[in-house]
Amino acid sequence: MIRRLYRITLTAILLCISAGFVNAQADYDHQWPGFRGPWGRGYVDGAVTPEKWSIDSNINIKWKTAIPGLAHSCPVIWNDYLIVTSAVNLKTEETLKVGLYGDIDEADDSQEHEFRVYCLDKNTGKVIWERVAQKGVPKSKRHTKSSQANCSPATDGHYIVALFGSEGLYCYDFEGKLVWKKDLGILNPGPYTETGVEWGYASSPVIFNGTIIVQCDIPAGPFIAAIDLASGNEKWRTSRGDEVSTWCTPAVFTHNGKTFVIANGYRHICGYDFETGKEIWTMSGGGDAPAPTPVIARDYIYLNSAHGKSSPIFVVSPDAAGDITLAPDSTHSKYIPWSVKRGGAYMQTPLVYGGYLYNLQVNGMLTCYDALTGEIRYKESLKETFSASGIAADGKLYFSSEEGNIYIIKAGPEFNMIAKNQLKDICMATPAISENTLYFRTRHHLIAVEQDK
Repeated sequence: MIRRLYRITLTAILLCISAGFVNAQADYDHQWPGFRGPWGRGYVDGAVTPEKWSIDSNINIKWKTAIPGLAHSCPVIWNDYLIVTSAVNLKTEETLKVGLYGDIDEADDSQEHEFRVYCLDKNTGKVIWERVAQKGVPKSKRHTKSSQANCSPATDGHYIVALFGSEGLYCYDFEGKLVWKKDLGILNPGPYTETGVEWGYASSPVIFNGTIIVQCDIPAGPFIAAIDLASGNEKWRTSRGDEVSTWCTPAVFTHNGKTFVIANGYRHICGYDFETGKEIWTMSGGGDAPAPTPVIARDYIYLNSAHGKSSPIFVVSPDAAGDITLAPDSTHSKYIPWSVKRGGAYMQTPLVYGGYLYNLQVNGMLTCYDALTGEIRYKESLKETFSASGIAADGKLYFSSEEGNIYIIKAGPEFNMIAKNQLKDICMATPAISENTLYFRTRHHLIAVEQDK
């Protein structure tokens, strides 16, 4: 009898734990907790998002809030809270040069800056609180197309973390109280062919299971590390060897009960053990200045990059192990079901949605692939310059041009442009989605777009 009661009690406890995990998982899936939303996948299910709006006529514009400074970081959302970062030059307005150009020029950021974190009410756009994480002349330089606040913040619903590169990593609670801060050293990535040139740090932190993952591919001593979210203590740090500078945000996923960290790169595209930082697999052959984030979809890892001689797309099995670098004349192997040698994106992370991979290049060329086979379904030019990554909801794809034009494409194997809407401002940041609202971060504002009821 006692054993039977014990089994019943234990079963009830396990069911409660399981239900709690499922509910937490479902809740997380409907938040936008970091760069490109839940799991970094770039889409949400169940939202009903608008097709058309007008800034001038205030049609479907829920609110518009000015945010000082210059930043390419993306808004993140948890319940009714929207968090965004910015770097504010205290003496003059920051310069920004957009468009297609190949200059390696650095911006003049010799004035004092405030590195700020903002928390807004996502329903009204009202600023709930703002905090100055750091004040001073930036410790690292940036490219003329970059900013001093490129990294999107991240949250788990309890803590908010904001990474400002060489200015440090900061953790707040939802009332704006600083919990801890951490100096990660000088994070100054730049072109590996031009020693001393700095383009600005851009890899966003990722939170999973009470741990922050940061990828710091810098000229001297590149590394990837795990940091305890509650305390700021480092759990592990793994060298990235002779990797060159990258601007990639890592990805975390679980497969067959084991959790992995995936890091894009040039010489070291790698899978690591989430608990220990041990390298599980590695490959080389990407573009030599990668920025896209790995995407986990349909039980595969999708990676792309484009700069220098290479612009590949790789699809990697989650069971990969060892050195899986492809032979020069090969496009597939035991652990790589398909790849393309040219066609990857320099800046944008691909979007895998509804069975198709949508790859948008900086020059506006959009290619749709079958996500499982690599077969090209269409290739169309949007005829503008793009830096932001695409997002999706409600069977629609949203692509933001640098000039602030938002292209809405119907998801599927045939190209069908539904609409093109204007934000009337430069747009370098990837948008966010929460419930039925789109959130755009432009050069000067945060803008909430929702279908009028």
